[in-house]
Amino acid sequence: MDCNVMVDENCERRLYIGNLDHRITEEVLIKMFSPFGKIVSEDFLWHTRGPKRGQPRGFAFIQFSNKEEAEVAKEKMNGKLACGRPLIVRFSSEKYLLDTATNPPKAVGNIKKTSTVSSSSSGQRNRTAKIAAIKNKLKAIEQDSCSLKKLRLGDKAT
Repeated sequence: MDCNVMVDENCERRLYIGNLDHRITEEVLIKMFSPFGKIVSEDFLWHTRGPKRGQPRGFAFIQFSNKEEAEVAKEKMNGKLACGRPLIVRFSSEKYLLDTATNPPKAVGNIKKTSTVSSSSSGQRNRTAKIAAIKNKLKAIEQDSCSLKKLRLGDKAT
């Protein structure tokens, strides 16, 4: 079993929760989903810049300890009203597949160039730094998932 299989297994336990009202906090979200099983991770997303900086983005991800718990949570919570808004609960892999089906990636040639010559060098440095940070994070995630796989394989051997 390789690292890609491990990532797929995580997607079967990881739920996308969308259409969250801004009044719903991380604590409330965990309380809402904890009756369905053991939550092993939670990613509550925030705006990091612009006028909404520091405010919730309106969606989050929750990962359960097994697929069955995630399926029950999805079944019970999808469409349930929270602060007057129906929750959208899907497996994280379903969210990605639905997004790409309805909004196919744009071709690079269609992107308008908005930077000026004077700011292009600093913009390129910022872009390069962001790309490097993303690559480092992906590498760390891959190493973590491979380490987890090795630990699980070690547990099965004993």
